[in-house]
Amino acid sequence: MENAEATPRAVAYSALLHLGIVAFLALATLNCTHWEQLADALHLPRALRPVTCTQVVQLQGPVIEATLVGPAGAPPPPAARHAQKASPRHEQKAEPAPKPPPPANVRVLPTPVPQPQLKDQEKVAETAEQQAAAAQKAQEEEQKQRMAELTRQKEAERILKELAKVQAQSQAQERKVDLEKQKAAQLADLNKASDSPSAQNVPVAKQAMTGQAGTSNDAYVAALQNSITQNWLRPDNIPVGVVCPVEIVQIPGGQVISAKVLPSCPFSDVARHSVEAAVLRASPLPYKGFEKQFKRDITFNFTVTSSQ
Repeated sequence: MENAEATPRAVAYSALLHLGIVAFLALATLNCTHWEQLADALHLPRALRPVTCTQVVQLQGPVIEATLVGPAGAPPPPAARHAQKASPRHEQKAEPAPKPPPPANVRVLPTPVPQPQLKDQEKVAETAEQQAAAAQKAQEEEQKQRMAELTRQKEAERILKELAKVQAQSQAQERKVDLEKQKAAQLADLNKASDSPSAQNVPVAKQAMTGQAGTSNDAYVAALQNSITQNWLRPDNIPVGVVCPVEIVQIPGGQVISAKVLPSCPFSDVARHSVEAAVLRASPLPYKGFEKQFKRDITFNFTVTSSQ
């Protein structure tokens, strides 16, 4: 009973086995392309595909035909070897070699410059730093020299200005001393002249000078010129005929309050002071007989005459 049940099962297993073998042989006969098409139809991912075709790399260029020679080729059997020796050799015409492709344009690169070694680079860098430091130091020294020279020039200019100032002050002091001496001498002469009896008669104008009781303007000017000239200490080198205007302030009676030479006077400072001192020494100026011509403020043109 048990053998009757096992027989159909064994037949079924045997049939399945033979079908599997046949299927395997059928699948084994399929090439790579059929496998790819089958996998694409089943939408299998590439990772689950049992076979992956290797794509043939196609190179551009002419087709080269080659014949395998050497130890890689299988030696012919002895019979065929003897037959080959007996048969005449048929010379095969050599095919012409394909023309080589034209040379491509090759760009020639320049010869690379050999780079210095690391030690040489460090040495070059160190030398450059030393040169830069030396140049900076030289520039600083030059700047210091220029500053020192500029300081010396400023100091020299300051000293020259101080000397000029001192010299100007000294000259001004000398002029002041000379003027003081001259004024002192003129005052002394004025005191002597005031004590002289003849000096009292100088300011008074004679009525016979004009014939009009002293009313002529010209006579008054002449009297002033005569009075001031007699009291003037004339400096040297003053030409005759030069006119020096003097501003005189007087009071009735001819007493002089002040005398000041105007800037238009061509005299030197010493000569101007001598004219002012002469007007002061001539005080009182002519008044008697010239009351109508008298003015408190007058500008008198003192003229250098040849009689001085």
